Amino acid sequence: MGTTVDFIEFVVSQIDESWQPVYKKMFGSYMVYIHRKPLFLVCDNTVYAKQLENLKDVLAEAEKGFPYQGAKEHCIVDAEDRELLEEVIQILEPLIPVPVKRPRKKKLG
Repeated sequence: MGTTVDFIEFVVSQIDESWQPVYKKMFGSYMVYIHRKPLFLVCDNTVYAKQLENLKDVLAEAEKGFPYQGAKEHCIVDAEDRELLEEVIQILEPLIPVPVKRPRKKKLG
């Protein structure tokens, strides 16, 4: 099915601009970045967050699901609940590092 542009734009609009939310298309799904840190995976119009110990209390009642075949189980975050999104971001943002681009290996031969 895939994620619609309308849905990913809605998700990002739910997040306070002070977090500098942006999204990037990845393999038919989207990643939502907060301060350049990948926090949410959005697949099939569903927002997923990794199941981390720090989120246990906040997402205790959240549904669980697999964003794509072969993925580990994630927590499903209700994108319509701005307070929940804010709480999850406040917990995850300090924990997740900014990805570092590694130089590509040169092909020999």
